[in-house]
Amino acid sequence: MLRPEEASLRILMVCLGNICRSPMADGLLRRKVMENKLSVYVDSAGTANYHVGEAPDKRMIQTGAKFNTPIHDLRARQFTVRDFDQFEVIYCMDASNYANICRLARNEADKAKVLFMANELYPSTNTAVPDPYYGSMHDFEEVYHLLDACTDKVIEKIKDGKFR
Repeated sequence: MLRPEEASLRILMVCLGNICRSPMADGLLRRKVMENKLSVYVDSAGTANYHVGEAPDKRMIQTGAKFNTPIHDLRARQFTVRDFDQFEVIYCMDASNYANICRLARNEADKAKVLFMANELYPSTNTAVPDPYYGSMHDFEEVYHLLDACTDKVIEKIKDGKFR
């Protein structure tokens, strides 16, 4: 994988704890970036510090493994103001995360980087990617499939030069 300074585009995925949705979005996009040989750096973070340093939720790791998207090596970290400088695109998973990220924004340029992940499939709806944490394995798989479709759209945008 590219280092951030080597990439022509840097994308950050953000959810609450960085153990379910954002690491899966990170893993999916990383895999697709590598498959397509794109110059994109991908990372993930959480708006809360509950799980800093921890691996993703075991159920999300199992879901990723089932669908050939390994995320076991990722570790949770908390979103910081510095991320606005490090990333051109910041995808959030829901309205609460959007608000938490925007509270840290220093200006309108920072806020303009923050997008809703599910808007890639459902434009301008600000639909949430559901948090599967308190759900069943079926919920984790549903989130996987939603993020898979969303990251396909992100790859299309990258290839079409819509993030430059």
